[in-house]
Amino acid sequence: MSLKLDVAFNLDLTLCCGQVFRCKKQGDWWYCISGDKIFKIRQINGNCLEFEGVSADFVTAFFGLNDNLVEIEHAISKDSYIAAALKQLMGLRLIRQVPWECLASFICATYKNIVAIEQTLFKMSQSHGEKRCFDGQTFWLFPSAEKLAMTSVHDLEKCGLGYRAKYVQATAKRVYSEQIDFEDFRYLSYVEAKKRLFEFPGVGLKVADCVLLFSLGKMEAFPVDVWVKRILLNNYAKCLSQDLVEKLYRRKSLSNGEYEKLCLFAQNYFGVYAGYAQEYLYHYERSEKS
Repeated sequence: MSLKLDVAFNLDLTLCCGQVFRCKKQGDWWYCISGDKIFKIRQINGNCLEFEGVSADFVTAFFGLNDNLVEIEHAISKDSYIAAALKQLMGLRLIRQVPWECLASFICATYKNIVAIEQTLFKMSQSHGEKRCFDGQTFWLFPSAEKLAMTSVHDLEKCGLGYRAKYVQATAKRVYSEQIDFEDFRYLSYVEAKKRLFEFPGVGLKVADCVLLFSLGKMEAFPVDVWVKRILLNNYAKCLSQDLVEKLYRRKSLSNGEYEKLCLFAQNYFGVYAGYAQEYLYHYERSEKS
């Protein structure tokens, strides 16, 4: 199947910017796993997507093709630094992931680099997910909450989760036993949805913001990690209190209070699309430093 694009979109940028971990490029094609779907997709001549395994409606929703990038870029282009990021990364969009998979993945991702995260999620899916064949290859779906709830912490540790194993299992047990429907979270405010996510073991400020931004459509969410902290210190220190800046320079880690101050600054500065600003700034910084 194919889909003609009448909006800005860059498939490669969108899939390699760190927001999703279960998409791999083979030749011209990206192979992706999301929920119960396995599909391949490529971009032709800039304005056409070719894909197999899913519908055009799924592609449109998954890749946020209905997001008004013109409006978003106008709203967040507040200074020369992010303007440069927007220019270089034109067409990067926020993916709409399956909430359960996104939640469990980012619990697994705590204090891991992207390669390690991908390896951990692959091992966990291979060990506990459903096996599927697609396009002559073998893939494994992400394990359901029910499956992980029934899996021992020891077995999860063997997938490379380390101390995170107990959090993933405990969260899976709660999701399964209480039959939690994450779609309900979409109708909550950003603040209320974030409070609900804090109820799950292993979910702190950053994990909650990642889930809100990458799966639940809360575009004001602004996840802060060491990269984003560095970006804000190097380019926006004059907008922050001197006391906060001095504290951030003195130590590597962020207290909850410091995280919330940085998040609030970004939301006030960039507005309702702060999450888009975060992803552009994050990937721009990583690209410049690589």
